[in-house]
Amino acid sequence: MSKNEIPPLNPVAAGTWLGVMGGGQLGRMFAHAAQQMGFKVAVLEPALDCPAGHAADQLHSADYTDAEALTKLASQCAAVTTEFENVSAKSLAFLAESTFVAPSASCVSIAQDRMAEKRFFIECAITSGVFPASHKEINSAADVDAVPDDLLPGILKTVRMGYDGKGQVRVKTRAELHAAYGAMNGVACVLEKMLPLAYEISVLAARGADGKAVVYPIAENVHRDGILFTTTVPGPNISKESAEKAQAATLAVIEQLGYVGVLCIEFFVLTDGSLVVNEMAPRPHNSGHYTIDACVTSQFAQQARAMARLPLGDVRQHSAAAMLNILGDIWFAGGSDEIREPAWDQVLALPGANLHLYGKDTARRARKMGHITFVAATLAEAQANLRQACVILGIPA
Repeated sequence: MSKNEIPPLNPVAAGTWLGVMGGGQLGRMFAHAAQQMGFKVAVLEPALDCPAGHAADQLHSADYTDAEALTKLASQCAAVTTEFENVSAKSLAFLAESTFVAPSASCVSIAQDRMAEKRFFIECAITSGVFPASHKEINSAADVDAVPDDLLPGILKTVRMGYDGKGQVRVKTRAELHAAYGAMNGVACVLEKMLPLAYEISVLAARGADGKAVVYPIAENVHRDGILFTTTVPGPNISKESAEKAQAATLAVIEQLGYVGVLCIEFFVLTDGSLVVNEMAPRPHNSGHYTIDACVTSQFAQQARAMARLPLGDVRQHSAAAMLNILGDIWFAGGSDEIREPAWDQVLALPGANLHLYGKDTARRARKMGHITFVAATLAEAQANLRQACVILGIPA
């Protein structure tokens, strides 16, 4: 086969098993999409009571590193994916010895390490022109002393295992940086320069086993306490030029990785309009949930297509969308610890409301419990209905 020749897809047949590492809501939504296409889904997850396990055709309750369970999953499934980036890359490599794994262990391992991720983004910037924020690795108190003055104020982040605002602290002075690093108990960290942020966007892309890639419309995101609050698509503030640059940068990353599956990259748009790449997620993403209700092909259907070596689907957005993340806080009225059911009937009476609850057993504050996507003919209508839902649910808009 020549270098430029596209490899055959060799798709797997309906009725075949597809496997998922992880039992959370992303695995649950993947299971629904894959089953709609006729596939059976097996989930490997330590917890017996988990969102993906409720939806899957089979749950293997075992640790993600359990060799016996991994062997069973590999022999059962024509392909295996992961629904979160902190699953062991070694486990993915083990699975790949006997079945198709998408994304690969090497791709996931880059996303698990902030420094490896930044080095990779810098390599890709030769093509994309989009760089990460200025930063410095911190492995000792001496590294803190050596931090250039112009990196402060900044954000100190753990190199591994940080998500949804966890494992990161904003610091203004070197004294605060010393204190924050000391509180991290000596784990490897990275200090990122604080930037004049205008807003945040994310770009969702998918790449098939044949090397063909697609990219979704730009999503504009608002976070609260490090957790996604709302996603609006198409992004109302980004210019056409910046949108195309972010999409091109994402396609450059996914191509250079040799990635197969769904990938999301988050970018900062600065007050001068320039772009800075933040981080990537080697899986479907919270900001991509709108695709279920507003696009021809959802991110989860795209994930199933890539795993099954099928052609990728149409990413066209047919409706404007505004998505509201639902946290466990709304089950608690005011400062009370008494749980009460939110007024879903009133929310669903709003035009274009699509409620997705994740089947989690207990509501807890700051726990992701679901999302609501509002679709409409115009973005203004979708946003107005989202604001009304916030009023109904007692969420400060």
